[in-house]
Amino acid sequence: MLAAEVKRPFHKPGWVYEEKYDGYRAVVYKDGKSVRILSRNLKDLTAQFPEVAAAVARLRAPSLVLDGEIAVFDERLVSHLGYLRPGHANAGKLLTPPVLVAFDCLFARGKELFQEPLQRRRARLEKELARAEGPLLVARRLDADGLQAWEEVKAHGWEGLIAKDAASRYEPDTRTRSWIKVKYKVRVGWPGEGIEYTRG
Repeated sequence: MLAAEVKRPFHKPGWVYEEKYDGYRAVVYKDGKSVRILSRNLKDLTAQFPEVAAAVARLRAPSLVLDGEIAVFDERLVSHLGYLRPGHANAGKLLTPPVLVAFDCLFARGKELFQEPLQRRRARLEKELARAEGPLLVARRLDADGLQAWEEVKAHGWEGLIAKDAASRYEPDTRTRSWIKVKYKVRVGWPGEGIEYTRG
């Protein structure tokens, strides 16, 4: 499920707001102890992120499908896509290992959840990851007011904001206006190798 993009933040009743991460979008499949991590273009990333795969394998649910972003964070807990790439120029920054930030749960314990509203899928996600160990996080929810959420984004220098209709169903391979992204940072090149712009 893909987010439509708009230029300005907004607030809508019944919507929720999350931090937008700058990393690799990934869907993670767990079947028993077997785990596969696939990119948006179906590239198998499992071998590239073995610690993430191992952490998902340790989750108690026998079967799961999670949607999320694999990201690396700097010392200010800001994610940068460039830090996932070989030979990145981190300019001496302290970086986290790659982390799976999960923001949706599409299948759990034998039950498909596509038709469930986002608020129920989020509740299931939080339940399944409540005792997670290692590089697994649930996406950060921001202020309930979209304009205040945008102020949080600016204050921390995050990549942007994702607004989601809490009642929306999951629509695979669809760019929908039930999810809307607002970017705060626009980059030319990788961190340390290009120019970073922020909106006012």
